Amino acid sequence: MAIKPNIGLILQSLSIEKLNTMQETVLAGIETRRNMLVLSPTGSGKTLAFLLQVLQELDENKEGIQALIIAPARELVLQIEAVFRSMKTGFKVSVCYGGHHSRTEQNRLEEAPALVIGTPGRLSDHIQKGVIDASTIRMVVLDEFDKSLQMGFHAQLEVIFKALSGKQKHFLTSATRLEEIPSFIPFKQVETFDFLVKQTETKLKLQLVRTAPEEKAETVLKLVAGFGQEISLVFCNHREAVERISAHFKEKGFAHGIFHGAMEQIDRERNLIKFRSGACHVLIATDLAARGLDIPEIRHVVHYQLPI
Repeated sequence: MAIKPNIGLILQSLSIEKLNTMQETVLAGIETRRNMLVLSPTGSGKTLAFLLQVLQELDENKEGIQALIIAPARELVLQIEAVFRSMKTGFKVSVCYGGHHSRTEQNRLEEAPALVIGTPGRLSDHIQKGVIDASTIRMVVLDEFDKSLQMGFHAQLEVIFKALSGKQKHFLTSATRLEEIPSFIPFKQVETFDFLVKQTETKLKLQLVRTAPEEKAETVLKLVAGFGQEISLVFCNHREAVERISAHFKEKGFAHGIFHGAMEQIDRERNLIKFRSGACHVLIATDLAARGLDIPEIRHVVHYQLPI
């Protein structure tokens, strides 16, 4: 039998004083819910909400993979893994994503960790090769489900769900309202928790800066330099762009931090600490890696590339 998690100890491990309203609402009566959809903005704490539910389903006396978390990008996969490890649950966790050595993943999956977190493409590949036995999975989380659909992972998700027993619980998260749930999802009714606020008025100002492609990095540098000491985020679609802009900033002696999924966890944490403490006022990050970060002091957001 799964042991009910000690939320107080988990929050202490995460240096969090208490759950927020969304998390408390989602977790109330957690044992009786089978299929859940949480609509909530990025940065609202969905990761902790579904990890606490996952932990509710894990049983230290059972073998095999018990829970599966599917995220659309490796940055999210690594972020979820970092939070779960910080919870200090004692359960084994493995990650699977493109760009990671497949053989390394296969070796770790042979031990059948209690929790597997991965991207749709790599997970479906492991399932088709027989590396992952999905029959023991009791809980499936689809994080940023809207993003997975937008990125065209329908076929991969269908492979994953066909391999499941059909008896598992489901937890879906989305930052946007879904028009319909795809046919490969094995349920028709879902309990929805809608925390998306209708925006009737906004103080945001949107500006377009035109520049030649070869001058984009320098233009971004001049732009954020003009913000002075005000906190700024520069978003890119891929880590290569993050590294390219960072190299240009370093060449000009401009202090900044970077954040993307291919970095070591300790380096990501170190850069976030510097950014949040004011040691640097600019963070250059991939947009998916930065999902879920809570940095309320941000005054400026620069999109180096159009979000995908």
